Amino acid sequence: MRRKTRIPPAPLPQRHGVDPVRVRLPFDGPWTTVGEHLVERLSGAGPGVVRGMLDTGLVVGADGRAVAADAPYAPGMYVWFHRELPEEVPVPFPLEVVHRDERIVVVDKPHFLATTPRGSHVAETALARLRCELGLPTLTAAHRLDRLTAGLVLFTVRPEDRGAYQSLFRDRRMHKEYEAVAPYVPGLALPRTVRSRILKERGVPAAREVSGEPNAVTRVELVEHRERDGLGRYRLLPATGQTHQLRVHMSALGLPLLGDPLYPEVTAPVPAGDFRRPLQLLARRLEFTDPVTGVEHRFVSGRTLQAWSSPAEWAAG
Repeated sequence: MRRKTRIPPAPLPQRHGVDPVRVRLPFDGPWTTVGEHLVERLSGAGPGVVRGMLDTGLVVGADGRAVAADAPYAPGMYVWFHRELPEEVPVPFPLEVVHRDERIVVVDKPHFLATTPRGSHVAETALARLRCELGLPTLTAAHRLDRLTAGLVLFTVRPEDRGAYQSLFRDRRMHKEYEAVAPYVPGLALPRTVRSRILKERGVPAAREVSGEPNAVTRVELVEHRERDGLGRYRLLPATGQTHQLRVHMSALGLPLLGDPLYPEVTAPVPAGDFRRPLQLLARRLEFTDPVTGVEHRFVSGRTLQAWSSPAEWAAG
């Protein structure tokens, strides 16, 4: 059995709040040089891109020195490089800091801003923005909200504290409360607790419910409704955190969230820069006992859902 080796610190600084990419060379394989492996492994970058990075010294080892394309293959070796950042349309909404101390930062995230770098959203993410704006390069997310969901997100300042705060979500010691706007169905008995098994497949936009042991649990409550437009405002209390859980459960009840491009049907992607009609889902509250200090925290989002607070603006699109 191989001994677990310590991951060396990144020899490259962050760029625009984004960490360099770290790659570890496999212990087994047919490659004779570092370049052979990287060109094969990162073939999705495009013809000649990886070779060009190697030739210009943009790929470095743990000592910060450039790794040559013909450097002998070394099983288990780590290398780092900065990815080319995609062109991103800036999300024109503020990221509000609700709380900050030496261990955690809680922010009120706007719709359309991803929590952490992923896919085509890299620098235009809450994490990258906060690292730059607050001067906190070690900031990490303790959990994530979907890009289209607004509301409260918890970040940790120090790497050594991250596990303690992540465990709040894993062990269900974090009270999460969401608000949503969806159609009002008079005959639907609420409140109720929805339990199902949700499967999210890689590369497939929408998750789906399948048979089997439930892995997703949500309590759904109707807060109020309006006769004039047939809408309801709902309180959603998830006991678990499956991908798209609230959206899937509400759609299954016949209450698809307003502005949802995936449920009940996947619609055509909106053009980049179209920030109209955001998903009407908001992470309204976070409540927990701080696992490090023992302090009781209660945070409330100051945002509102447009379809409820300003229905005329929502209808105008």
